Amino acid sequence: MQFDDDARLDTSEVQDVRGSRIPGGRATVGGGLAGLLALLLGLFLGVGPDQLGLTDGSAEPVPTSSSLAQVQQNCRTGQDANTKDDCRTVAVVNSVQDFWDEEFQRRRGTYSRSPTVFFSQRVGTACGAATSAVGPFYCPGDRKVYLDLGFFDELRTKFGSSGGPFAQAYVVAHEYGHHVQDLMGALGRAQDGGTGANSNAVKVELQADCYAGVWAHHATTTPDESTGRPLITSLTDSDIRDGLDAAAAVGDDRIQERFQGRVTPETWTHGSAEQRQAWFQQGYRTGDMARCNTFG
Repeated sequence: MQFDDDARLDTSEVQDVRGSRIPGGRATVGGGLAGLLALLLGLFLGVGPDQLGLTDGSAEPVPTSSSLAQVQQNCRTGQDANTKDDCRTVAVVNSVQDFWDEEFQRRRGTYSRSPTVFFSQRVGTACGAATSAVGPFYCPGDRKVYLDLGFFDELRTKFGSSGGPFAQAYVVAHEYGHHVQDLMGALGRAQDGGTGANSNAVKVELQADCYAGVWAHHATTTPDESTGRPLITSLTDSDIRDGLDAAAAVGDDRIQERFQGRVTPETWTHGSAEQRQAWFQQGYRTGDMARCNTFG
């Protein structure tokens, strides 16, 4: 995956609170078994940590002066995105939101842009406080995506993904799929408490995978505001394989087999590796969000 070196990155779409502190209170989930349980329950759930029972408060993080300036200073152009991991994520956020803004306009709707919050260790949100153990998540309470960039290493080392830049892009695009669902009123269907292969929770997750594929289909043709040219200039078959591998690595069956030694489909909340790959491919092949009806 390559970015246009001359494009100007819009860092206003990312809030960097790494190194910040949360005044008062503390998240109730730490490392070890508790953190692993949180990760198994919350990974890509698309909801805030309060709905996982992981919160004891919702204090906003207080950024340090260095964290406020880090992304703005380091991530200015597409060339930076080609060489630095955090800048790459900024560029993916820009590309994903450029696409959905254009797609909503095409459908005579209005897309509301959502910031991604970079955090480390723990963060306060409108959905409550959470630790990095929860994994990337979208909070409908404040309509923000939350991401500890250290998760990308865990995706490879703990979950067996091949990794790569597009594996990271898939994660970001999936979370923005939840934002699209929130804007369209579909996200709440995951909150009925049901689990299992045919549950609404799984269908919501698979639709977000499909939406990630839809973005990927259009990524190299969506114009960037700063240049009028696509921000992403190259997306190869190898990149897509990395994305599919990441989707499989976070399938419920793969996670359960890896961490508990058995597969229990009745407890699934995200779908199997095969399902997640299939729905991402559906979106990528068709490029049509209307073909992402996992509820039909």
